[in-house]
Amino acid sequence: MKTDTVARDLESGKLHDILAETAEAAARLILPYWRNDVEVMSKADDSPVTLADQQAEALILDLLAKAWPQVPAVAEEAVAADGAPAVAPARYWLIDPLDGTRGFVQGKEAFTVNIALVENGRLLAGVVSAPALGVTWRTGLKGAERRAFGEAWRAIKVRERPNVGVALLSHSITDEEAERLMRQNGCGVWQGMDSSLKFCLIAEGRFDAYPRTGPTHEWDTAAGQAVLEAAGGRVLGGDGQPLAYGKPAFLNGPFNALGG
Repeated sequence: MKTDTVARDLESGKLHDILAETAEAAARLILPYWRNDVEVMSKADDSPVTLADQQAEALILDLLAKAWPQVPAVAEEAVAADGAPAVAPARYWLIDPLDGTRGFVQGKEAFTVNIALVENGRLLAGVVSAPALGVTWRTGLKGAERRAFGEAWRAIKVRERPNVGVALLSHSITDEEAERLMRQNGCGVWQGMDSSLKFCLIAEGRFDAYPRTGPTHEWDTAAGQAVLEAAGGRVLGGDGQPLAYGKPAFLNGPFNALGG
């Protein structure tokens, strides 16, 4: 009988360990480019890309292929260069090697490395690493975990909704739209932030909601959603169901990421 090494490594915790090590290796590769006049190129959709994005993705793909050569990947820069698969594989990696490239180029801190494992539309594992902050969040055997680089893992979970909830919102929306989304989600305060860091800060109990109306790609959300769900939160699509994966063109519609 053929051994399912992915399932075995998920059950033992080895997969979570390797994903974290891989994301942090990519974070270390990215850091020397940050605030160092990195050259910015444009992709076909006019979004920015740098050598940091490209080299981090190549490193991630190489390390994952060495550990689990049977699992294909859908990775942002590869899709930009060669197009997305017509149909999502049954099991695959979703990779965003540098989420928040615009902020990264501007010298901001809220950019992340994202790796998630998807099977039949469902998230099995995920890791988010923030190079400038020196912090990684991941799914683990007993829920969600966080560590500063080089330190021990500690468990995290969402908080109960306070009397005045705080929403995290994309910097790309207007103040008027931000106020509307904040009120819709029962929050009294909002803060703008870039990248998948928003999911992780809700997962560790610092914020309460992240509503999104504009389109995103699945690699933008998968790892953060996996961490948030492992911490007791939810990410609901426009139909009120958990945001699923393997959609046409790997595109997300509106969603709400919620804590307690």
